[in-house]
Amino acid sequence: MELLKHWKEIVSVVLAGQKSSIHCSVASVDSNGLPNVTPIGTVFLRDNATGYYFDTFTSQLAKNIETNPNICLMAVNTKSSYWFKSLLKGRFATPPGVRLYGTVGELREATAAEKQTIEIRIKPTRWMKGSQLIWSDFTHVRDIQFTHFRPVQYPKMMAHLWND
Repeated sequence: MELLKHWKEIVSVVLAGQKSSIHCSVASVDSNGLPNVTPIGTVFLRDNATGYYFDTFTSQLAKNIETNPNICLMAVNTKSSYWFKSLLKGRFATPPGVRLYGTVGELREATAAEKQTIEIRIKPTRWMKGSQLIWSDFTHVRDIQFTHFRPVQYPKMMAHLWND
């Protein structure tokens, strides 16, 4: 499937996944070939098959991409009402999830616009103690260049989705 052709739908699926579970899962591989999955709540997608994430609390991922910059980002809509309706009807109205494959770039300082984007995302929780403890020091990001994607598949319930 063509990445750019489906990009708007991919972005929509990732946003639904982030809204329902607060994070995306990012898989990487260490120098010994062992897989690692890191939950990241600060992933943002751009309009051109790229994205970025704030590199905070990602020590193993950061270590892994030093030797192998390839990653797989997965987002799944985990909202229980979405699944209930889909199972009840025997059909997904929208794709339940997507895997994005790509490479991660070097650590760099976040731009003012990127910092503003994360501030908007965390603003509703700013008053909470936990939010202040873990979401208060966003300064550096890594860019992601996506190369291809693979939908999360449940063929009998989604034959009408992801048509080329």
